[in-house]
Amino acid sequence: MLGNLFDPNDKLLVHDRLRPHWAQSGAIVFITARTRDSIPKEVLLRWESEKIQWFEQLACKLGKQLPQDRHWSNLLVQFEECHQREFLKHFDRCREMELDKCHGECLLRNNELARIVADSLLHFDKSRYRMGDFVIMPNHFHALVAFCDAESMEKQISSWLHWTATQINRRTGRDGHFWQQEPFDHLVRSVEQYKYLRKYIHENPKKAGLVEGQFIYRRLDE
Repeated sequence: MLGNLFDPNDKLLVHDRLRPHWAQSGAIVFITARTRDSIPKEVLLRWESEKIQWFEQLACKLGKQLPQDRHWSNLLVQFEECHQREFLKHFDRCREMELDKCHGECLLRNNELARIVADSLLHFDKSRYRMGDFVIMPNHFHALVAFCDAESMEKQISSWLHWTATQINRRTGRDGHFWQQEPFDHLVRSVEQYKYLRKYIHENPKKAGLVEGQFIYRRLDE
C-alpha cells in the first residue's frame, strides 16, 4: 500500500488543539483541508450547540455528570474511546456533507487555482512523503499521504496551506487567510478503511454534482 496502517502499539505523536492530531512514522493519513468560507457561520454555530447536546444525551444515558466547562473539546476527553470515535464519526460526516454543498466563493473551481494546490501536494512526493490519491474540490481537498516521520506531518501540512494561500491570493489580488485553520487528519486503521477512503476520494466530485474541469483528481497506481 501507500504506507503502513496505524499501529496502536507503536510510538505516537499527539498534538491537542481544537481536536487531537495523531501522527505516526510511515502511517497513512487521510487529510481534509477546507477554505475559510466553505461552511457558513450559522452552520458552525448550530454544530457547537448540537455537539453539547450530543454529550448531554450520552451523559444522561450513562448516568454521568458533566463538568461545568461545556465546550465540546473538553467534554470529549471525559468519555471512553468508543464514544469519542462515535462522536467524531458523526460530526465528520456532517462536515463532509456540508462541504459537498459547495458553499463560499469556491475559488478552487478555477482549474488554474486548483492546479496550484495539486502541484504543491506533489512537489516533495517521494522525498519528504509519499502522496497517494487526492482530489481538489471547489472549496476543499482530500488527500491520502504517508510521512517518513511523525514530526514532519504537521510541518508539511502547514507548508502546503501557507504556500498555496500565498500563491492563490497573489493570483486573485487578495490578502488574508484562504484556508480554515487546523485541517482534519485521520490515521488509517485497516485495509478496508484505506479502500473506502480511496473510493470516497474518487466519488467525491460526482457526489457534489461537479463536472470535468471543476475538480482535479489524482489516483496513485500501486
